[in-house]
Amino acid sequence: MSRRIWAGPMARTVVVGALVAGCASGGETSRVDDGTFTSSKGYRVGIPHDAWQVERGGKADLELKRTAPPGGMLVDATCDAARLGQPLPVLARHLTFGLTERQTLESDTWTVAGRPAAHRVVQGERDGAPVTVEAVVLKGQRCVHDFLYVAPPPDFESGRRDFKLLVESFAGDSG
Repeated sequence: MSRRIWAGPMARTVVVGALVAGCASGGETSRVDDGTFTSSKGYRVGIPHDAWQVERGGKADLELKRTAPPGGMLVDATCDAARLGQPLPVLARHLTFGLTERQTLESDTWTVAGRPAAHRVVQGERDGAPVTVEAVVLKGQRCVHDFLYVAPPPDFESGRRDFKLLVESFAGDSG
């Protein structure tokens, strides 16, 4: 199962999409209350602030969109033993499949909720539109947790602090 980001052809519009939720089942529910997203998969994250709107109906657990400046973020968990067995750098690379003309700008390790997490920033093109993507992936006890931030290169820096706040707010997946 690959995960992909997508930037639409409309100028300076970024949409996060085409993610396949790996362990959702028909009876699971998630919710947003008081700026906190609580997933039925056993984790929660804070939504950075009101500029980020929850996009309903996506395939990721949580998709956020900001129109000015444009950008998109998502959080998704895949609860699959095979994915849990893959190394973090491989999982991080999977988050940016679909980009062409790729250039890795950053590649390092973060600590999120006391766990190591792979972090990458990649610039490239998707459907002919230039995008910059920041990706973080970490393994919980039950799930692999993916975080993505996507924006056009001129607007990318404006959302990085919000993305870091989103990632750092992660709590849960204790088994």
